[in-house]
Formats: sequence, C-alpha cells, structure tokens
Amino acid sequence: MIDSELTYHILRKRISAFMLAISFLFLGILVRLFWVQVIDARQLQQKAYDQWTRDLPITAERGKIYDSSGATLAVSFTTYDIYVRGREVKDVSKVATLLSQKLNLNYQNVYDKVSIRNVSEILIKLQVDRTIAKEIASENLDGIFLSESIKRYYPYGDLLTQIIGFTTVDNAGQSGIEAYYNDLLAGKNGKFVVQSDLQGKELNNSLRTFVDGESGDNITLTIDVNIQKIVEDTLNLAMVEQKAVSASCLIMNAQNGEIIASSTKPSFNLNNIPRENASKLMSMTKNKLVVDVYEPGSTFKILTMSSALESGSAHLNDHFYCGGASIVDGQRIKCWRSIGHGSQDLTTGLVNSCNCVFMALAQRMGTEKFYSYLKKFGLGQKTGVDIASESSGILMNSKNVKNVDLARIGFGQAVAVTPLQLVTAVCSAVNGGNLYTPTIVKKISTYDNQTKSVHDAKPKSTTISSQTSKMLNEMLKKVVNKKEEYSFIPGYDVGGKTATAQKYQNGAIARGKYVSSFIGTYPASNPKYVMLFLVDEPGAGAYYGSVVAAPYAKQVFAKMFEYLNEKPIKEVDVKYVDMPEVVGLPLLEAINKLKDANLDYEIDGEGGMITKQLPTKNTILQQGTTVVLGTN
Repeated sequence: MIDSELTYHILRKRISAFMLAISFLFLGILVRLFWVQVIDARQLQQKAYDQWTRDLPITAERGKIYDSSGATLAVSFTTYDIYVRGREVKDVSKVATLLSQKLNLNYQNVYDKVSIRNVSEILIKLQVDRTIAKEIASENLDGIFLSESIKRYYPYGDLLTQIIGFTTVDNAGQSGIEAYYNDLLAGKNGKFVVQSDLQGKELNNSLRTFVDGESGDNITLTIDVNIQKIVEDTLNLAMVEQKAVSASCLIMNAQNGEIIASSTKPSFNLNNIPRENASKLMSMTKNKLVVDVYEPGSTFKILTMSSALESGSAHLNDHFYCGGASIVDGQRIKCWRSIGHGSQDLTTGLVNSCNCVFMALAQRMGTEKFYSYLKKFGLGQKTGVDIASESSGILMNSKNVKNVDLARIGFGQAVAVTPLQLVTAVCSAVNGGNLYTPTIVKKISTYDNQTKSVHDAKPKSTTISSQTSKMLNEMLKKVVNKKEEYSFIPGYDVGGKTATAQKYQNGAIARGKYVSSFIGTYPASNPKYVMLFLVDEPGAGAYYGSVVAAPYAKQVFAKMFEYLNEKPIKEVDVKYVDMPEVVGLPLLEAINKLKDANLDYEIDGEGGMITKQLPTKNTILQQGTTVVLGTN
C-alpha cells in the first residue's frame, strides 16, 4: 500500500513537471508569436516585401540656385539611368550591341554585364539623354529598364565656379553651395516598384507602384550675376595682361555682410568638369578667398589706423618722421620708399602708405591694446560664412609677440588673413563699426517657392565708433584721390588702399613673388560696397598694387556704376599726359619730371639711377596715375 502511494506521488510529480514544461513551451511560443507579429512585424514585412519586389530609384528633382535678382544659376533636367536585368534578357548579344552603340560604350564590357544573372539588376549608364533613352526603349528588348534621373545644368557655365560648386554623377553635392547645402537641395528620392518571382523576374500582370519623392529646396544667393560677370571678365583680363598665377576679387555689401560677387581665376566650366585631372580640379575648385591665407601688406593699415584712432593712441594732427627705415629691437625695418617720406601728419602717412608711421602706431598702442582691436575685427578666427573649409587666419599668440613683431604687424606683415576675413574687417571699419557675419545665401524656399528662411542682417558685435569710422573714410578718400577730389574714378566718391605683399615659401621670403592688391570702398563717405582685388604673382614686369591691381579694380567699379545707374557727384575735368622718358636719369631728376607731368610714382630698388620704367614712354596716362621707376 505504501509502495503504491509512493509510486502515485512520483508519477503525479512527473506529470506536473511535464505539464509545467509544456506550459512554459507554449508560453514561449506565444511570446515569440507576439514578438514576431507585433514587435518585429514591420521589419519582417519589409524584408518580405523586399524579397517579392524589385525597385528602381526615381531621383528627386534637385533644388534650383538663383542669384539675388532671380536669375537661374543652377537647374536640373530629366535624364535616364539605364539598367539591365540579366535573367530577363533573351538575346544577350543583341542587347549588348544596342546598348554599346547607343551609349558609346565598350561592347565586351556591356556584354559581360548583360550576361550576369545572379543579381536582380545592374547599372549600365547614368544620366542618359532623353532622346537616346527613347531610342533604346523603342527597340522593346527584354531585360532593359529605364529609370528617370536628374542631371545638373549651369546656365552661366564658367561663372561662380568656386561659389556654386558641382555635383557627382549621382547628384550628390561635391563642392561649393552644392555640397554645403546638399541636404536641402537634394530632396528625397522616390522609387518605381514591381512584383517579382524568386529569381527577380517581373511577374506578369503584377502591381506596379510609384513612391513619390520630394523635390529639394531652392536657394537664392546674395550674388548679383551682372556684377559677377563684370568681375570675372576683369579677372580674365588681369590674368592675361599680368601673366599671373591667379587673380581674385570679392565684393561685399558693407551694410549687411552679403557677398555680392566672388571669384578666383583660373576656373572651369561647371558643365564640363575636368574630373580626369584630380589635382587640377581641386586647385580650381578651392575657394581661395575663404580657404587660403596670405600676408596682406598695406591694406592691413586700414585696421591699424582704425585701432589707433579709436584707442586714442593717435590723432589727426599728430606728426611722424620717416627717414626710410625704423630701428626696432636692433633691427632695421625699411619703409617701402627707401629715401623716406620726411615729416608727415597722420593722414599723409596713410596716403603715403608709410611703414614707419604704422610701426609707430602699433608701438604706441602696445600688444595688449592693439590685439584687443584686432580680435574685435575677427582676426585669428573664422568669420562664420556659409562656405565650407574656411580658414581662421594666423594671429601670433600675444604672449610671444616681440616689439619687432608688433612693428611689422602694424603695416601688415607677421600676420596672415583670408581675403574674406580682411574684407569683413574693413567693412566694419568703414560702416560705422558694425561687424557682420558674411553670408552667401539670401533666402531658402521650397520647390514651389514658399519662403522657409531669409538672411537676417544683424551685426554680431561693434568694433569702433561711428566717429572713428567717419574719420577713416575721409582718409581713404584722400589715399586714392591724391591730385583732386573724386579723381580716382572721375566724378565718383571712391576710397581705397593698395598693397604689395611678400610671399613666403618654406618659411622664408620668396624672392620676386608678390601679391598685389587693392581694397576699395564706395561711396567712400558712407560705404555700401567694399571690394578687394588680388593679383597673385604678377609676371609682366610690375608688382606694385597701385600699378597691377588698382587699374583693374577701377574697371570693375566703373562698370558697376554703369550697371547700377550710379551718377557722378560732380563733373571732373580729366586730363591726360604722355609718360615721359626717364630711363637713364638720376632718381631725383626723374621724380621731378614725373611731378611736372602730374604723375605719381613707386620706386623699385634703392639705387640712384633709373634703369626701367613702367609704363614705357609716350603711353597716355590720366594725371595722378601711379607709375613704377626701377633703379639700379
């Protein structure tokens, strides 16, 4: 009796354990079913959908790019991508022949692709013209499929190369605005979906589905395409006449930081990108005005003067003496004019671009005070422009600055800036002291032109007072209008400053290599436009900014005034003279002869006899033009 009861209890426990195990098993199955049908349902449905369908992409229409007036700078048009599904091809040779002939491709390469049957589809060629695509489709050969795509077109070709940039063959932004704002311009692609069997063949009478894409946003730039064309035509002329390595120009609206024109030559046609030469492509694609830094030379004196006036370290009636050089920390630092400028007041020192005056101004301020203003102007830091790869320039650590370094910084050496950085700072110096973040984009809108955002021009900080800015503007007017008011461009209120900067290679001064530049303001009394014109390594004989860069800047301004319908303030009687022959004369005699002709001059060398002159004798020049005298 006891044994039977024991056996019963053991059996009962085993049955209970078995039932419990079965319950846990069913519970696990239920949990798994719940997980599969609820938690992983969407993911598994997508996998199943992918297995029984095949799709071809439909590229979204890329957003357009406009200039500030609405002119189209970049647009897209429909092309076709050609695919082959090997499993559906009935005559491999016929398909390969058709595609290789119509698409100008190697027959064997196409044949090898068409013969592949272990993939659903293979791409033959992207962005095929509509006409050719229709010719291929009209043959009705099995296995060939066409998918709509988008190709980029730039109506102005070789214009705004570095600013607009370009896309890859599959419409991804690769440089410029196309890359920086790619996420906005690209939109979202759609697709064309068909049902297929296990081998990837389309099922007869199956459903076909179109999944709509979303067109990209449109971007309106601050660029004025008409001013841009003036700039680029003038740069091309400068490249030829000056035999330069490169030439660049940047025009900014001083009142809001908007970039009106920007270009560097050489460049290339955006519709014919030299992709086969990567180094050449990268060189011409790089926006040197934003990426490259250089020692600015005398254009930097605008910032030194602003800082000295604002800090109270200098006043308009102060006088300075230039004997041709200054001794700082035992080093003799030369003025560009080796015979010196003698005694001069502050304004005359700027007009003469006297290095000795600006060394004195920097030393009067001292490192701490001078640096405080340079940092206010944004030196040594990025401007924040909406252009990729911006450099921050090079501003020596103030703790390491010696007196000799400070003196050189005063006239634009021992400091490096990007051209954009310099223009942004000068805009602040001449517009009343407001420092703006430069921008290249004015507005962003949807594909159907509903505005999403507009550039909000608010100054981010203040650099100098409006009183100091007014004084500076009057000084800059006198710098370029030396002989008579409004004479630089007859009748127009223009200010400016030239520079001739040394270049460096491997940490040392590169002999015979210079950057010639001119920075101009208009209208000088209350500037709206600030322009920087740069000629890198001119090779035609002259290298002074007043002779190499300023004449081209004058051409840009003059054509701008015509386009903007700007009228002269007053009539100026423009007088012309013949360039006299001064080669072989003693320096002082040559200078007197130029003064008699009412011509200004730059001296190249420290000798006492004239060995060359630019331009040559009998060249017709406007009075007040700067010429170059080379000495032995």
